[in-house]
Amino acid sequence: MIKDKIKSTKFAAIDIGSNAIRLLLSRVYENNGNPVFKKESLIRFPLRLGDDSFKNKAISEKKAGKLINSMQAFSYLLKAYNPVSYMACATSAMRDAKNGEEIAEKIRKQTGIDLRIISGSEEAEIIFSNHFERYLDKSKSYLYIDVGGGSTEITLFSRKQKVISKSFNLGTIRLLNNLVDKSVWKELKHWIKENTKNYQPLLGIGSGGNINKIFRMAHLKDRSPLSFVRLQEIFDYLNDFSFEERLRVLKMRRDRADVIIPASEIFLTVMKWADIDFIFVPQFGLADGIVHVLFEQEKQFDSK
Repeated sequence: MIKDKIKSTKFAAIDIGSNAIRLLLSRVYENNGNPVFKKESLIRFPLRLGDDSFKNKAISEKKAGKLINSMQAFSYLLKAYNPVSYMACATSAMRDAKNGEEIAEKIRKQTGIDLRIISGSEEAEIIFSNHFERYLDKSKSYLYIDVGGGSTEITLFSRKQKVISKSFNLGTIRLLNNLVDKSVWKELKHWIKENTKNYQPLLGIGSGGNINKIFRMAHLKDRSPLSFVRLQEIFDYLNDFSFEERLRVLKMRRDRADVIIPASEIFLTVMKWADIDFIFVPQFGLADGIVHVLFEQEKQFDSK
């Protein structure tokens, strides 16, 4: 009996976020057309472009230089890894920076990396490419909440179909720098109340580095939901520690120890307004979605 041959293909994703930049090297294994996605390496650098972009509407020369140097390093890693294809995307910080496109062009010229600055809706679509809707209960409705450094993407799902989606300029870096007007919170509350009233009861789906960290702190099994009550308990626990104590006692990274507090506030607020008691945390993000997009593009190419 001849065993089925397992095909493997390498892809790479670059995610330039408001808090950190990431390079994901991933391999997809296929057996009889069934893909399995395996992360081989994740390189993360806490550059925090949002500090410049949201306060000054431009990325400083110093941080732009660090970003270009990082992309140069990523370009060498891409050459060594030799993926079939890659995609590099920048989100809220680069979107808001008036010199964002100028920096993206410098990256193209100096490193060869073709960097795309994507909109909030494009960001949401790429994250949806993870196809988490396959794991949803067809009879239930879900509110997907992705909290980043510069923006929060909210999407309503019902019967495994996307109903409506919106991006809000409400993120952890903006909150830390007191750059979120009350009108943004008001707009978010109105949108949630107006669009979820006919889809109760709702469950939540959360993504982003902060909710992933909170999920791990909750010591839950994979695919188990995180309750609003447990999330509130962890938020209260974290608030009992100062920033320095979260670094020293809880052993958090410096770029996580501050943003995890406003991220928790956003998740708790959205869940309260949407009357959500439980949130699932599948632990994926934009970079994972990029790999799914690249894989699907490769499959379409192969079928021609």
